[in-house]
Amino acid sequence: MNGFRLYGRYVSASIRAQAQYPAATLLLTAGHLAATAIEILGVYALFHRFGHVEGWTFGEAALFYGLINISFSIADLLSRGFDVFGSDFVRTGAFDRVLLRPRSAALQLIGYEIRLSRVGRMLQGLAVVILATRLAPIDWDPAAVAIAVWAVAGGVALFGGILVLQATLAFWTVEGLEVVNVLTYGGVQAAQYPLSIYAGWFRKVLTFGVPLACVAYYPVLAILKRPDPLGAPDWILPLTPLAGFAFLALSFLAWRAGMARYASTGS
Repeated sequence: MNGFRLYGRYVSASIRAQAQYPAATLLLTAGHLAATAIEILGVYALFHRFGHVEGWTFGEAALFYGLINISFSIADLLSRGFDVFGSDFVRTGAFDRVLLRPRSAALQLIGYEIRLSRVGRMLQGLAVVILATRLAPIDWDPAAVAIAVWAVAGGVALFGGILVLQATLAFWTVEGLEVVNVLTYGGVQAAQYPLSIYAGWFRKVLTFGVPLACVAYYPVLAILKRPDPLGAPDWILPLTPLAGFAFLALSFLAWRAGMARYASTGS
């Protein structure tokens, strides 16, 4: 059985398990949607109070918000195994069983659980993109649609890479470090706003350190057909989501280094 087919089996088993409790799954999904919907109200309150922020309108900022939340929700949906790696696998010693199986450990962790409740955040992000379309002058031509899909794919890769790094740290710390939430949930918060509103040093961190700007800010500029006020050339804007895939590749290199020093643990 090839890797894709096996992953399909993992997904099917996870969905069937959650379908055994449909009411609980629906309530969790609705709760996740309602909880994250509060965040867009905070963005609206900011723009309602100050009007334009650095030349950006609420409708344009809503596009940032929608795309980055769709990206994060998909990554969160697919990366449960890496998210709980420290507590569920390393600390308990269950990772030893994973290593004994004749399949990639990364594939087994990706297929560990598909969290359907995260669909609530994704639906909320889609609703905000629709709202942004009504409020901002967005021409959804084929090029703009392709850039949006490409940006979401790059964002999924970036957040997936962050979660892989979180799991990698557990090889040294046993438990996953909550400080990584600064890059996941904190990264989502930072990427919801235009890069130009931040201080210069923070813009560099979001571009060259953890490239959140490359999967949100620059692609949105290309969709809106706006020049970058910070001076990035127009031709590079649609290409920047590649940074998300590069970050994921580097994260898996770190993951392999962590696996090489794994010495087992458990009770």
